[in-house]
Amino acid sequence: MSETVGDHLLKRLREWGVEQVFAYPGDGINGIVAAFGKADNEPRFVQARHEEMAAFEAVGYAKFSGHVGVCMATSGPGAIHLLNGLYDAKLDHVPVVAIVGQTARSAMGGSYQQEVDLQPLFKDVASEYLVEVNVAEQLPNALDRAIRTALAKRAPTAVIIPNDLQEEPYSPPKHAFKHVPSSPPGFPHPVVIPPEDELGRAADILNEGEKVAILIGQGARNAAAEVREIAELTGAGVAKALLGKDVLPDDLPYVTGSIGLLGTRPSYEMMQDCDTLLIVGSNFPYSQFLPEYGKARAIQIDIDGSMIGMRYPTEVNLVGEAKGTLRALLPMVRRKADRAWREKIEKNVASWWETVEQQAMVEADPVNPMRVVHELSQRIPENAIVTADSGSSTNWYARNLRMRGRMRGTLSGTLATMGPGVPYAIGAKFACPDRPVIALEGDGAMQMNGMAELLTIQRYHHLWADPRLVVCVFHNNDLNQVTWELRAMGGAPKFEESQSLPEFSYAEFARSLGFEAVAVDPPDQLGPAWDRVLSADRPALLDVRCDPEVPPIPPHATFEQIKSTTEAMLKGDRDAWHVLVEGLKTKAQELLPNR
Repeated sequence: MSETVGDHLLKRLREWGVEQVFAYPGDGINGIVAAFGKADNEPRFVQARHEEMAAFEAVGYAKFSGHVGVCMATSGPGAIHLLNGLYDAKLDHVPVVAIVGQTARSAMGGSYQQEVDLQPLFKDVASEYLVEVNVAEQLPNALDRAIRTALAKRAPTAVIIPNDLQEEPYSPPKHAFKHVPSSPPGFPHPVVIPPEDELGRAADILNEGEKVAILIGQGARNAAAEVREIAELTGAGVAKALLGKDVLPDDLPYVTGSIGLLGTRPSYEMMQDCDTLLIVGSNFPYSQFLPEYGKARAIQIDIDGSMIGMRYPTEVNLVGEAKGTLRALLPMVRRKADRAWREKIEKNVASWWETVEQQAMVEADPVNPMRVVHELSQRIPENAIVTADSGSSTNWYARNLRMRGRMRGTLSGTLATMGPGVPYAIGAKFACPDRPVIALEGDGAMQMNGMAELLTIQRYHHLWADPRLVVCVFHNNDLNQVTWELRAMGGAPKFEESQSLPEFSYAEFARSLGFEAVAVDPPDQLGPAWDRVLSADRPALLDVRCDPEVPPIPPHATFEQIKSTTEAMLKGDRDAWHVLVEGLKTKAQELLPNR
């Protein structure tokens, strides 16, 4: 039997080391699906419940493996469904390749069923590389460029293959005019370092500064040791953008935690008081949480020159890979003898963690959602991976979860889309099958996407050396983050018709699929429930009844936000009194002396 284009596609993916393709079938990719069967399912076809979930799973895999994630869908509706997950990859700078079917070439332009003009559709999301393969000889170069570009640009790319071409005999490109050959699979990893004079200017600023603050993002992940070293030399504190939450552990006394709307008070105070700012691998967008303009001298390190100087008026811009750049910079930086600034930061950090614990133990009706993550932090394995969804539960991931050891964590950082928490966790298990994974889900995201993907977990968990994948649902029957945004930013009371969610037992549903499942109502059951699901011999779900009126108060709530929330209460919010009481009890913990 001759090799088809579909056969060669899978062969080339294997040569690139691709072990699984997250996908959903359809007749627009029938030729490729048939090739999976002939290839004994190598790479593995991982069947998601929806194409959007397949894209999210590819993003999660890429985030935690460091390799390219591959997703696949049929033409028309399948291709359209991929878009949200691919935009998540684009905005978070994640290498993902989408392989998309298309109607037969002979039918194109004839308003054929499910015919969608895919090139304009994908032009923005796959702007770094998008190609439609129309002859067999074109395939190797097209696929290779899609993978290399995704890795080089840290971006999604797309390859469109008409379904009739997939079944045609494969013929390689020739050494001939208008044929484009391709090199064997492989991707070089250059180390880009700025010129010595620019490094010297940066060192001068750091040496002259008396109150140095460091902000790190995911671009600093390969430079954790170097960040620690430069923080020690300069006496700096280190704040973390959400995508960089796992770069440094939170048990380092000078790590101030997350920054921004979901951040910590020590991070906010450090940025307000510093005179020097070093940004490493971050494009954190909320400039109001950075030093006031003109108050601090700033340096930025980023591999992408187009992302430099966007958020703060940086005096020195170092375009380079974080690890190599910091290594070159370190010998030029002098150790500061005066450690008063560092001592102040460490005192604020220690006080903050005491406050966080006190806030988590404030009584609520029935369970304080902060306590859910607080109890997890005390038990989570040091090699665990945590995925967070978008919603009020993200606040507790950002502020209450203490990273330590080799823990990893991520979320939809820039698109902030609802629904990736569970599919990210599935991608993480395929990337790291020997590590426990915990997904933190609001019940809105769970009803939107998570419940269906429990079926995917159940289907594939036998492949994972460590079967533990724990889904924790913050069950409050409310689209809680938007409810709070309505109150704090719009001065509007909760609108029940848009915000309230239908009641559902996530534990019963998970149990019906064979999960270890625990429902928690009394707060004192929370710790033992975490112990149970974290020691389970199969996937598990924790269904926690949370109080929706515990406020996700930012570290520096403005007068206007407090005023808007109060006005919203007075306009007839059904839970006004309970909201105000919980808000006062929670905020009071920041004012009381620490035990």
